[in-house]
Amino acid sequence: MTGNTKAEQLRVAIVGCGSIAPMHSAALAQSAHGRLVAVADVEESRAMAFAAANECEYMVDYHDLLEDGNIDVIHVCTPHHLHVPIAKDALTSGKHVLIEKPVALTMDDARELQDLSQRVGKQVGVVYQNRYNESSVKMKEWAESGRYGRVLGMRAFVTWSRGADYYNSGAWRGKWATEGGGLLINQAIHTLDLLQWLGGDMASIKGQWATHVLQDVIEVEDTAHAIIDFNSGARAVFFGTNAYVANSPIDIEVICEHATFTQRNEALYLVKDGAETIECEPPVHQNFGKSYWGVGHERLIADFYQHLIDNRPFPIDALEASKSLRIVRSIHGRDV
Repeated sequence: MTGNTKAEQLRVAIVGCGSIAPMHSAALAQSAHGRLVAVADVEESRAMAFAAANECEYMVDYHDLLEDGNIDVIHVCTPHHLHVPIAKDALTSGKHVLIEKPVALTMDDARELQDLSQRVGKQVGVVYQNRYNESSVKMKEWAESGRYGRVLGMRAFVTWSRGADYYNSGAWRGKWATEGGGLLINQAIHTLDLLQWLGGDMASIKGQWATHVLQDVIEVEDTAHAIIDFNSGARAVFFGTNAYVANSPIDIEVICEHATFTQRNEALYLVKDGAETIECEPPVHQNFGKSYWGVGHERLIADFYQHLIDNRPFPIDALEASKSLRIVRSIHGRDV
């Protein structure tokens, strides 16, 4: 990518035209450096409709995209178990790759993807868009700078609702082999990522999972809790469930030596000397998608392309993304 100018636009293809793909196409429509030129989906009618809405080409077999030497970047928006095979094929064919979470289903696959990216000289980015919310950026700044002293502890709650209709909407959902888990790897992984992003290097993770409500529907968890100890001495506690009656706002609290700050509904509240102030107002959400996806997709995708244009490593690569996967795998009691 050496020698690119700021005005350059990279040609982009999206693989997978499901519910998250419109977030990517909308972000690309606003991007100064990425232009959507093609999509692929195994369901031709879905690929055709998505392509028509975005005025681009479509294919059924994503390998046809990889054979196009004019395509620079592949966005992987498929079911979880397809992330790594498609990303590997794209890297091998000389494309940069942006993957929706999770980066992989196993730690070994995440490491292999990172190694391949370095060998072929093409970047892998992973979508953890909540890091780009204004309140998350400020929390990270406060935690790293020590503005309010050391981080002593954190807690996070994810109480959402997923029923049989949701899991029956895709044959890959709710299965170890294709989703890699339930609540933890699909809904709560963004919150777990923020905890480790704020807390730093992790020393130990202990947790448990259960299927309390959907045992007749899924083979994976609908509820989990964990304690994460960090090398800094801080401790995080986490609870999450898909068995609530609504998608309530996620709540993250960070206790420092001299203040406490809380992210709720993407707003940020600070309690210092007994007084609470709001430091970030809730953002205005887009007119499509789900409100709890946040507003960070456009910012993350813009940043990814800016790093490609500038020939700089994107900070959320496969290795960085594997940190939240490690938490998930540890709670599941599987390989790390």
